[in-house]
Amino acid sequence: MRKAILSRLACAGGLVMAAVSWGWAAESYPSKPIRMIIPFGAGGSTDVLVRIVAAKMPEALGQQVVIDNRTGAGGLIGTDLVAKANPDGYTLLGTGSPHAIFPNLYKTVPFHPLNDFAPIMQIASQPYGLVVHPSLGVKSVKELIALAKKEPGKHNYASSGQGGAMHLFQALFVSMAGIDIVHIPYKGSGPVRADLLGGQVKIGCLGLSSIIENHRAGQVRIIAVTTAKRSPELPDIPSLAETLPGYDASLWTGFLAPRGTPAVAIKRLHQELTKLLQTADVQKAFQRAGTDIVATDPKAFGEFLRVDYARWGKVVRDLKLQVN
Repeated sequence: MRKAILSRLACAGGLVMAAVSWGWAAESYPSKPIRMIIPFGAGGSTDVLVRIVAAKMPEALGQQVVIDNRTGAGGLIGTDLVAKANPDGYTLLGTGSPHAIFPNLYKTVPFHPLNDFAPIMQIASQPYGLVVHPSLGVKSVKELIALAKKEPGKHNYASSGQGGAMHLFQALFVSMAGIDIVHIPYKGSGPVRADLLGGQVKIGCLGLSSIIENHRAGQVRIIAVTTAKRSPELPDIPSLAETLPGYDASLWTGFLAPRGTPAVAIKRLHQELTKLLQTADVQKAFQRAGTDIVATDPKAFGEFLRVDYARWGKVVRDLKLQVN
């Protein structure tokens, strides 16, 4: 009897110590720098938006946030690094729409885009811009469709790689328009943007945050936005749906952590990120980038991811797209 009592006391003491330890962890997180992996190239839309927020995070969290661009396979390589990282709150993923797209394109993926991650929050939503180089001589979606039908297979459209948002957004456009334009996959959005600006490729589809200033400078021409409605930042630019009813695609940006990351870390990150999105500096930066702030809680973001994953899975199957 005495042994049983002592055993229960020891167990209770252990629980108290664990609770104290856990409470200390909650109060002290983070206690070292955080690694923010972006699975896409520098200068792309996701990178631009994540960096806007990440630049403010050290002030809010009291620790440095180190950006690590790990590109390749449409985002698969960097995402896999986070999926397999220690779930301690010190390795995070700053990602976007391709997270729900490319796993549908590959026969085998080394992680599950939903089950292997803990949602923190969505931070943004923005349209892509259907972009042409001025030398193509096209000023509208109707003119681009007419040109492609007149010269089938002659023109190319660039993307950041097989299965990325650039690829799928344009593949959906090509399919709905009933035209033949050849897909040219690049290794990252940075090279796509550079070649569009240089005229080496004439057609692309990029997030507004990465191309809006070049459009304003006349270096490229945005002929449509991919969301169902026009962008408040570019009210004179029509939506693709105005030419192709039913077309609707937008780029979301958000933060994820490896599955099993402590709830206290997720809660702290969500609280501080929510505050940052309410600051005038971040709001002005997002507005300049043609991006809407979307601040969701972890549960809502998780539900959104499930819907988006299923939606793009259907698009991939309908278009009969596959990478391997």
